[in-house]
Amino acid sequence: MPLVQISGDGKRQGAGPRPAGTAFSVCFRIIWTLIGLWAALSPAGPLAAQDAAPADIDTAQVEQRSNRPPLYDDPATIGPPAWAQGPPDNSAAFLQPFGSNLFSGNFSKSYYDGLSPTYLIKPGDRVVVRMWGAKSFDDVLAVDQQGNLFLPEIGPVPVDGLTQTQLLAAVRDKLSTVFTGNVEVYVNLMNAQPVAVYVTGFVDKPGRYAGGPTDSPLYYMDLAGGINIHQGSYRQVEIRRGNSTLAVLDLYDFILNGNLPNVRLRDGDSIVVRKKGLTVAAAGRLPHPGLYELKADENQGAHLMALASPLNSVSHVSLSGVRQQAPFRTYMTVEDFRGFRLNDNDTVEFHANRQSDVIMVNASGAVLDGSARYPVRRGATLSALLRYVAVDEELANWPAVYLRRQTVAAQQKKSIMDALRRLEQSTLTATSASVEESAIRVQEAKLVQDFIKRAAAIQPNGVVVVSHRGQLNDLPLEDGDTIVIPQKTSVVLVTGEVMLPNSVAYSSKMSLTDYITGAGGFTDRADKGNILVVKPNGEVGPAKTLGLGPGDNLMVMPAYDSKDMQIFKDLTQVIYQIAIAAGVAIGL
Repeated sequence: MPLVQISGDGKRQGAGPRPAGTAFSVCFRIIWTLIGLWAALSPAGPLAAQDAAPADIDTAQVEQRSNRPPLYDDPATIGPPAWAQGPPDNSAAFLQPFGSNLFSGNFSKSYYDGLSPTYLIKPGDRVVVRMWGAKSFDDVLAVDQQGNLFLPEIGPVPVDGLTQTQLLAAVRDKLSTVFTGNVEVYVNLMNAQPVAVYVTGFVDKPGRYAGGPTDSPLYYMDLAGGINIHQGSYRQVEIRRGNSTLAVLDLYDFILNGNLPNVRLRDGDSIVVRKKGLTVAAAGRLPHPGLYELKADENQGAHLMALASPLNSVSHVSLSGVRQQAPFRTYMTVEDFRGFRLNDNDTVEFHANRQSDVIMVNASGAVLDGSARYPVRRGATLSALLRYVAVDEELANWPAVYLRRQTVAAQQKKSIMDALRRLEQSTLTATSASVEESAIRVQEAKLVQDFIKRAAAIQPNGVVVVSHRGQLNDLPLEDGDTIVIPQKTSVVLVTGEVMLPNSVAYSSKMSLTDYITGAGGFTDRADKGNILVVKPNGEVGPAKTLGLGPGDNLMVMPAYDSKDMQIFKDLTQVIYQIAIAAGVAIGL
């Protein structure tokens, strides 16, 4: 069976018969070269359908533009992202820490110098003792540091931790050990001895404050001006005595549940407010918008919801913050948010949206966020969203903006699979006129089956070309769309049938031949008359028609002859269909 070889100048030359396996190896090396070209180009800019811009485009003028392409307003469809539709009613910039209203002076005004029936005696308290009968005594005694009340001629009476009612019984019992009768006694606990407590850490007015031993830590913290709203923690308030921590006060537990540690303060004790921990701003549909402090091991969305108590109507949550040192935004259902891990300084807004009201659109490329997700109203247009995408204007290549769409990718995938099924059917049902031809058909079928298996795994990109001649063709966005704003580049990528696929620095003075030479020149399989250029926006066409510019991809296609092998022609057509369909769809 005669084959065709490719000479150095790209012309076909006849050759003698070769074994069928060798012939198909040559053919399929060329086929897989085409697939390799397509795969290599996909990351930088997928292939586009050959609907190229007219040749009279001034590419140099377009490349020098640094401003955004014209945006066309349509009041009926404009829908900016939810986070960009103006500040919410409770802007995170003005939110106060949850619990900051505790220290408005109400605790510091509640000093009580009396004693409750449950008051427990402690060292330093003063007791009035009166005795008459066989023994007379009338004086005010102090409870010493050992917790004893020392009665003259009688001895020490342990009273530390006793109530006032128990105090009288303890004194009588002690008297009975010395006097058998004819002695009466009267005791009365006077006002509790004032104590001085240090309040320090992240409070507005740290210092030493006087109060009663029955006063709560909140009284002393209120005297100190309360917790510093910018730095102080509402969940880590330590009560210390010397080098020991008596208790750790969680003010959220007090606010929500009314719980306070049962600690009797003494003279010289300290209240230390630690630095605030992980803090999240919560706003939207909840009764108490504010800054909520989360514990290190309780930093999921469910923990925030337990504190903020969002309204029952809430269905979705928008979140912005920083992840991996880059701005981050996302939008999710309440159910997904419960298990979402929060970071310090995140901003969360609770919404009552139907799922159909908001869609998610991605942006990547020369975006300051690196890669971000934006919630937008259904029906919003591309130009409306581009108003709010923060980009690096020095790097953004606006004339090359393109769109990736999931529905387009699904349609392309279906089209490719249909073509592969037709190819398989035509291969398996091909007839043979001789035994030799039958053997060739068997080898063809094996090769085609392997090709179909590999090609079926290819995932289309669903690229939609939306910019022509530097003008943006506006279109409504769909859920899951990705807007790609490529970065400017000063090189031209040369691939395909060249000796050394390479990137060559762009120069307006260089010709097409110069770029090919910069990549080592043509291979012996190159079709020198079939050189395509893929523009950064996805457009593709003959290099002679579209011209060259920075960021372009030059593809030198292989030469082939299909006059003796129809299956090779069919395979090549499928490969081109895969390359085009998986790369770009125009005019959607």
